[in-house]
Amino acid sequence: MFGLVLRRISGPPGFLPACSARPFASSPPPQMSAALVRSTFLDFFQNKHRHRLVPSSPVRPRGDPSLLFVNAGMNQFKPVFLGTADPRSEMASYQRVANSQKCVRAGGKHNDLEDVGRDVYHHTFFEMLGNWSFGDYFKKEACCMAWTLLTEHYRIPADRLYVSYFAGDAVSGVPADEETRHIWLEIGVPADRLLPFGPKENFWEMGSSGPCGPCTEIHYDHVGGRNAAPLVNADSPEVVEIWNLVFMQYNREVDRNLRQLPQFSVDTGMGLERLVSVLQGKRSNYDTDLFAPLLHAIHQRSKVGPYGGRLGAADRGKVDTAYRVVADHVRTLSVCIADGVHPGMSGAELVVRRVLRRAVRFCAEVLQAPQGALASLVPTVSHILGDVYPELHKEENRVMDVINENEAHFLSSLQHGSRLIQRTLDRKDYKQGVFPASVAWSLHRDLGFPLDLVDIMLEEKEVQVDREELDRLMEESRKVRPHTNMVSVCQVSGVSLSFFQVTSGLQPSVPSQETLDILSLAELHRLGVPHTEDSLKYQYRLEKDKYVFPACSARVLALYAGHTLVSEVSEGQRCGVILDQTCFYSEQGGQAHDRGYFTRDGLQDVVYPVEAVVLAGGYVVHQMTAADYLKTGDQVQLHLDQVHRLSCMVSHTATHLLNFALRKVLGASVQQRGAKVSADRLRFDFSVKKSLDKSQLQQVERCVNDIIRANHIVDSQELPLGEANRIEGLRTVDEVYPDPVRVVSVEVEVSELLMGVTGRDTSVELCCGTHVLQAGAIEDLLIVSERQTVKGISRIVAVTRREAKRAREEGQTLSQEVGSLSARLTDSAPSSIDAAQQFAKEVGLLSDAVDNTTIPQWQRSDLQGHLKALQRTSNTIVRKLEAREAALIALRLQEKNGRKALQVDSVETDSLSILMKTVNQLSAAAPHTYVMLLAAQRHSGKILCACQVPKDSPMLSASDWAGAVCRHLGGVAGGSMLVAKGTGSSGDILAALRWAEEFARQETQL
Repeated sequence: MFGLVLRRISGPPGFLPACSARPFASSPPPQMSAALVRSTFLDFFQNKHRHRLVPSSPVRPRGDPSLLFVNAGMNQFKPVFLGTADPRSEMASYQRVANSQKCVRAGGKHNDLEDVGRDVYHHTFFEMLGNWSFGDYFKKEACCMAWTLLTEHYRIPADRLYVSYFAGDAVSGVPADEETRHIWLEIGVPADRLLPFGPKENFWEMGSSGPCGPCTEIHYDHVGGRNAAPLVNADSPEVVEIWNLVFMQYNREVDRNLRQLPQFSVDTGMGLERLVSVLQGKRSNYDTDLFAPLLHAIHQRSKVGPYGGRLGAADRGKVDTAYRVVADHVRTLSVCIADGVHPGMSGAELVVRRVLRRAVRFCAEVLQAPQGALASLVPTVSHILGDVYPELHKEENRVMDVINENEAHFLSSLQHGSRLIQRTLDRKDYKQGVFPASVAWSLHRDLGFPLDLVDIMLEEKEVQVDREELDRLMEESRKVRPHTNMVSVCQVSGVSLSFFQVTSGLQPSVPSQETLDILSLAELHRLGVPHTEDSLKYQYRLEKDKYVFPACSARVLALYAGHTLVSEVSEGQRCGVILDQTCFYSEQGGQAHDRGYFTRDGLQDVVYPVEAVVLAGGYVVHQMTAADYLKTGDQVQLHLDQVHRLSCMVSHTATHLLNFALRKVLGASVQQRGAKVSADRLRFDFSVKKSLDKSQLQQVERCVNDIIRANHIVDSQELPLGEANRIEGLRTVDEVYPDPVRVVSVEVEVSELLMGVTGRDTSVELCCGTHVLQAGAIEDLLIVSERQTVKGISRIVAVTRREAKRAREEGQTLSQEVGSLSARLTDSAPSSIDAAQQFAKEVGLLSDAVDNTTIPQWQRSDLQGHLKALQRTSNTIVRKLEAREAALIALRLQEKNGRKALQVDSVETDSLSILMKTVNQLSAAAPHTYVMLLAAQRHSGKILCACQVPKDSPMLSASDWAGAVCRHLGGVAGGSMLVAKGTGSSGDILAALRWAEEFARQETQL
C-alpha cells in the first residue's frame, strides 16, 4: 500500500509543454498587480490545460463538522477525494479544476490568529490559488505545469527557486518519493536545489483526519545570486515557500491509520498574498496592493502616523502591529460575515467574535480610531476583493452593521475591563507580576474578553496571569454544569410544576445554591421587604427593526448567604441578592433565566456576574459570587445580556407556534406536557399516541414557517384570569394560574380576541415568558428530533434561525452521501470479502453520522431507512462471500484429509466467521467427525480457533476442547456442547495443532 507509486504520463503526445528551466538570472521577476497574478493563474489552467474553473466555496464548511472554517482549497473537494460524491452531482464529473479559494486559519489545528501582526506574512484570511486533478494527471504533469507557470508566465528566475520533496517516514512505513525527485531532475532543477525533508515538512495533512499524501514544495529566495539551500524550511524570511503540490494518495483515519484513496489526485495550493509579494518585489505581504489601500484607509481614520512596517522592539507602541492586525482582521470579518458566520458564543462564531474584538481593541486603544472606524474599512475590502468574490459587494451593508453592533457592545466592555485591570494592579494586596486569575476569568466569562486578549493587555503592563489558578477555575466551571434539568410546563405563577427528571440536551442553568427557604421568606415578610418589581423584563420595544431593552437601576433590599439573611457579603462569598426591581427574567415557564451582571454605584468598574435568577415567593433572587463588598441599601445598575435574552424570546415564541401547529396537524387531542426554552434550541413535550411520521413532521414545520414568513404580530396583555379564560381557543396547561394573568397571542391582538369576533384560528396562550414582537424574528424553525419519551408522550427538539439553516445543509450533505453509497452498490456489488466488509463499515459510519448530526428529523428517518436496507444487503453479501470462501477451503481440506474421525488442521484466513463456516461444512459432510481448525491472524498475531463435535459425543464437548486449546495458547474460548470458538494470544501454530489433536485423542480414545 505504501510502495512507491509509479505513473506514466497520460494523454496524447505533445500534450504537455516543454518543461525546461529558464536561464539563470539573479534579478527579481517583473511586477504584476494582484488581480493580474490571480487571473494569470486561472487563465493558465483553464485555457492551456483544460481545467474547469470552480467558484470559491463559503468559508463555513458545508456538512464537515471536523472543520471550523475552510482552511485550504481542497476542503470543498473532499467528497471527490474520498469517492463519496453523489454520482448524479456535477462534482462527480470533476477531473481537472482550478480556483481561488477563500480560506480562514483562525481556529483548530491551522490557527494563525496569535501570529497575525507580529510578522509580515501570517494571516487569518488568505486566498489559496490551486489546481486539482481527480484521477487524471499526476506527479509529472503537475510538476511540469507548476514550473512552466512560475518560470515562463510569471517569469520568476529559475535560480531563485528551490524544491523540496518527501524523504520518507520509517515510522509509518511510507517510502521516499523518489519518483518526484526524478521528475524535478528531468525538468532541469539542479540536484543541489532539490532537497529531501521528512513528514513534518513534506507529508501534507488537512487535520487530524482526512485526505493526505506526500508533497513537493517550491521555495523562493528573495535575495538571489547565492546558494540558499540551507535556508529552505529554516523559518528564514528571505527564503519562503510559495507553492505546495500534494499528491493525494491516502486518507488519514480517526484511528491514525492510512487508507488509500479511491483514486490518486493532485492538490496544489499557492497563497496569493505571498506570491504577490514575490512578484511585486516585496518582503512583506502588507506592502503589496492587496493591503496597501487598507493600510492607507486605516491611517486616514487613526490618530497615529502612517504605517512604517516596523517589527519587534522597533515597533514602539505596537502601532505597526496594530495596522497589520486591523488590516488582516477586517478582511477576515468581511469574508466570514458575508458568508454567514457571525460573531457568536461557540464554534466558528466564537472565533469570529475573538477576531472582531481583537481588531476593535487595536483600533481603539493603539490606533486611536473613533468608534465605527473598523466597519468603515469594509468598502475598501470590497473594492479590493469584491470583483472576485461578489458576495462582498452584496453583503457590504450587512457586514458593516454586524461589525458596528458588536463593536459598540465590546467597547463598553473594553473600557470596563481596562479600568478593572488597572484597579486590580493598584490594589495594596496585589502580588507584583502575577495577576489574579479570578479577575481574568471574570473578564472572560462576564465581559466576553478572549483570554488571549487578557494576556496581551497584561503583557503590555509586564504582568502575567496566575495560569495554574486560571486553569483550575476553567475546570471548575466545566464541572458545575449539570446534566439534568426539570421539565416544566409553560406557566405564569412563581412555582414550576415538574413532571419528571430528564436529560435535556439543552444549555442547563447553574444549580440553585442560595434559594430562599420558608424561614427566610417569613423573615422577609416580617421585615416588610416588598416583593420584587420585575415588570421591566417585558418593557422592550422595536426601533428600526432592533430591540431596545430598558435600563434598570435598583437598590439591594436583602442578601441571602449560608442559608440565612445577612446585611452584607464580602468578596468571593456566594450569595443571593434581592432588589427592589429588576429587568432580569427569572427561570420559569420553561424559559431559561437571563444572563448579565451588576455594577455598584461608586464602584462601576467592579462586575458582579449574575449566575442564575430564580423566583421564590414573589422575590427574584439573583445568585452570584460577590466580586467585592456588597451590603443592603447599595444602589446597583443591572446590565442585561441582550443577545441571550433575544435568543430566548425567539425560542419561546417558536415554541408557541409549534404548539399551535401540532394541534392543527394532529388534532385537538394534543396536550402540552412540558417545555424547555433556551437560547440555542427549544424542547416541547406533548401527548400523542405514537411518533410523528415524515408527512406530519413536514406539515408541522410548514405551518410554523408560514406564520414566520407572514411576520405576524405577537401581542401580550395582562388580564384578569376570568376574562382571559373566556377567550376562544385559549391554550392552557394543568396548573394554578395567577390573577391577573398574561395572555400571548399571535397574529390577532388580545383586544380583538376579547371581543370574540375575529373568526381566525390562531395561537393564544397564558404565558409568563418573554416573546418577540413579530414572528419574522424567528426566521426559520426546524424539528431536529422527535421521539416518545414514554408511551403516549413525545418530545420534539427544534432549532431556529442560523441553527436551522445549518441543520438543513448538514441534512443535504448526508443525503448525498447516502445516495452515493446506494449508487455504488447498484452499479457494482462488492466481489471480495474485504471490499464487502469495507462497504459495510462505511454504511455503519454513515449511520452513526445520521444518528448523531443535527439534521431535519423527517430526513433522518428517511436516511436511517435507506441505510438499514444497505446494511442488510451488505451483510447478506458478506455472508454469501464468506460461505463461498469457506466451501472452497472445506473442499481443499476434504481432498487433503479424506473422512478421518479426527480432523485437526490449519487454514489461511483472518476471519473467525469463515473459520467457523468451514468447520460447519466439514462437519456437515462428515457428521461423525471431530473437527478443529486453527488460523494465524496476520494483522493481530493471534491464533483463531473453531471446532465442532458429533451430536452423540459423550466424551468430549466442543466448549471443553476449544477452551483447553485456547487456554494453552494464552487466550479464551466459548460455545456449546456441539460448536465452539475462541482465540489464543500467541504461540506456535504447528505445536498447537499437535497439542489439540493429542488432547482430543486422550479424551475420545480415538
